[in-house]
Amino acid sequence: MLKVGLTGGIGAGKSEVSRLLVRCGAVLIDADRIAREVVEPGTPGLAAIVDAFGEDVLAGDGSLDRPRLGSVVFADPEKLAVLNGIVHPLVGARSRALEDAAPEDAVVVHDVPLLTENGLAPLYDVVIVVDAPVETQLDRLVRLRGMTEEDARARMAAQATREQRREIADIVIDNDVPLADLERRVKDVWADLAHRARTPRDAPGPVEE
Repeated sequence: MLKVGLTGGIGAGKSEVSRLLVRCGAVLIDADRIAREVVEPGTPGLAAIVDAFGEDVLAGDGSLDRPRLGSVVFADPEKLAVLNGIVHPLVGARSRALEDAAPEDAVVVHDVPLLTENGLAPLYDVVIVVDAPVETQLDRLVRLRGMTEEDARARMAAQATREQRREIADIVIDNDVPLADLERRVKDVWADLAHRARTPRDAPGPVEE
């Protein structure tokens, strides 16, 4: 099994890259999706969030009002740290269970938005960073997701910088390109990942001249 950490800033287009990797044959473990599952109504995760932030973060049906919670935490590093302290251990436990269920020869891609911020790079055999200029991220968040520019900038500021993400990357995928170019790049990356997954870890590396 090859464990891959996939990350990128909000609006960089990481979801598109993960979709393409799955199409190539990757097993995807999506931290965002798991993060939603562990705070569904009736879960210990949601109860802990209500204890920390109050019932104002609940929607009328008792589910978590994610936009309201986001407006509370993303502009306040201390509150964001409290939220992360609740959600991340739950996500980690569920991710490990899904990984354990994958085939032995699988390329398991962990889609982890805050991989850089939480110092998780050592957990993976390969770290892929999906990269795009800040201006491109901002445009996508405002134009495609309907955020205000202020909200988009606050969410971007709460994450690691492009430079910090690139520092921990083994592979960088530029996602400020046409879709056809992105598809070709992902196929090339997949060929490399599949080769690594087939290669025994104790096999000698290439001899340097």
